[in-house]
Amino acid sequence: MHQRPLGRTGLHVSEVGYGAWGIGGNGWIGADDSESTRALRRYIELGGNFIDTALGYGNGHSEQLVGEVARQHPGTLVATKIPPKNGKWPAQPGSHADDAFPAEHVISSTETSLRNLGMDSVDVQQFHVWNDSWLGEGSWREGVEQLKKDGQVKHFGISINDHQPENAIKAIEDGWVETVQVIYNVFDQSPADRLLDVCREQGVGVIVRVALDEGGLTGTITPDTAFPEGDFRNRYFGGERKNELQTHLRAIEQALGISTAELPEKALRFVLSHPAVSTVIVGMRSVKNVERNVKLADGQGLPQDQVEKLRAQRWDRNWYSA
Repeated sequence: MHQRPLGRTGLHVSEVGYGAWGIGGNGWIGADDSESTRALRRYIELGGNFIDTALGYGNGHSEQLVGEVARQHPGTLVATKIPPKNGKWPAQPGSHADDAFPAEHVISSTETSLRNLGMDSVDVQQFHVWNDSWLGEGSWREGVEQLKKDGQVKHFGISINDHQPENAIKAIEDGWVETVQVIYNVFDQSPADRLLDVCREQGVGVIVRVALDEGGLTGTITPDTAFPEGDFRNRYFGGERKNELQTHLRAIEQALGISTAELPEKALRFVLSHPAVSTVIVGMRSVKNVERNVKLADGQGLPQDQVEKLRAQRWDRNWYSA
């Protein structure tokens, strides 16, 4: 699998990373631990080296599965995330840094993650939410510096609030952020307005999430699709949203002259075509999905004419809101 630099960290990561939210047991319902473990192993066997998880994914269950496999394969890079202490997702305007990430919470959450992973250190630790207004306030920076000093965290970054790419630029320009994780896909192209260029200028690694719009860009979600009880996608694709989605998918297919089955590949290659992107983390709960997606990590991206056609398919909306 083709690798790219993760900003100025010195790490090189597979273009296609493994997104481990779906195997945590909450949010995405229906994962089987045995199949999840097989999928993780297959990802590494095929050359993948970057797995992104979080303490909040199944209250550490995702971390436990990731750690079990990563420990067996030295050289596998693991990134995780610290949940906000106040439980506010996304970070609320006007909140104080110490509401979400006081130093003691930053340290204790990381120590919990390391126990879940069964590791002495994590390659990339991230805040799971962020407000640029938190720069210069609170004790979070002291916590981060202590973790690095103690060798428990090698690199630190931010997972940017859903659909708020501008709400990290100050932190990047401040110089302390080494990576950012951000939603970027054919529909939400807002990071390309400014954020991605700033990351490239500052040498900040870019980890792209939701490249397939929570499944919307796979082409498998139709007006008749039903999700398990408790699955967050019941809300994400609620109301008339599944119907709205079809119009935009057909427009993409027509613009590129492709079939529905080709949508996932084009969507992922679109993201990888931006030079600022280090890796795209994809949820892959089965071996079949791993084998399909890692084939795209070939360093090719999309032809420029197709990139331009997909830029015209931008669709600004926030389906995480009510």
